[in-house]
Amino acid sequence: MSKVAKKPKVCKAAESVAEVVLHTQLQVAHHFPCPIYIIDRPDFLEAVNTVSEEGLAEARKTQLLNEIYPLYMTGNFFGDPRMAKFTEFVGATAWNILNEQGYAMSDKAVSFTEMWTQEHHKHSAMDAHVHGFGSQIIGFYFLETPEDCSRVVFHDPRAGKVQIDLPEQDMSAATPASKMINFTPKPGMMIFANSWLMHSFTRHAADKPIKFVHFNLTVIQAPQQAAEVI
Repeated sequence: MSKVAKKPKVCKAAESVAEVVLHTQLQVAHHFPCPIYIIDRPDFLEAVNTVSEEGLAEARKTQLLNEIYPLYMTGNFFGDPRMAKFTEFVGATAWNILNEQGYAMSDKAVSFTEMWTQEHHKHSAMDAHVHGFGSQIIGFYFLETPEDCSRVVFHDPRAGKVQIDLPEQDMSAATPASKMINFTPKPGMMIFANSWLMHSFTRHAADKPIKFVHFNLTVIQAPQQAAEVI
């Protein structure tokens, strides 16, 4: 006797999630977030631009523009005394972010591992990557952002979602289905994120370069605590 294949049961909600929540007390718990922090601080532009331009002038003397990624990069300058107010703000903000995220920071301090300026020319880009080697917080401070410049992109870090993802209804909308989020930079804009959050920059389409500071911070034992142990 031949068996008849059963038809799959197809389910399609008659009500939206919002209606279900309203009618049946459906609770939605949002956990494991990927926060991105944005603040405008144009008051740092003058000092940071001065130090950045000095470093870029030196870079232009010794570095050749790569055909695929045409950019110049300075050396680290987080120790430059002219950057003191900027680095203090970035460091304090990074510490506050980790503390408010729930990490045990009372006996910890943050320390810079890198802080340098990048000048990307037309068609340059930055591939998606994360920062390892102990980095905990990464960020950007934008100096010059011509029209049609690169956008900074943050990518969904959840490997399980990437593996089994569905098409999005509207890729221009930021929703729980989004695979990546992008931001249009402007001078004085500062962005912070956890270092495990993959980031990239889209192709730079402007004739004038985009310039920004990229910084990475790690976590160390607070100096006073280290002194007590000794």
